[in-house]
Amino acid sequence: MFTIEHDFDATVVTIVDEGAAPLLEDVIISAFAECVTVEQHDPRTDRTHKITLSLQQLRDLGAALDLPEGAYRLSPVEE
Repeated sequence: MFTIEHDFDATVVTIVDEGAAPLLEDVIISAFAECVTVEQHDPRTDRTHKITLSLQQLRDLGAALDLPEGAYRLSPVEE
């Protein structure tokens, strides 16, 4: 299950783990104009971990999901 919310400066997607136990904590993805953040709470340490991806890194990640093993460089996106 997931939810989508449109805040003032970001679109926030929350992904809820509904698989078999043990379940993992929700993943919160916030998409801003200049970057995307991914957050997940770690109950073992009681800390929330956050990573920030540039839009280029996000494009690379999306492309990598459909490519075989190897090293790649994507061409810049024309705007």
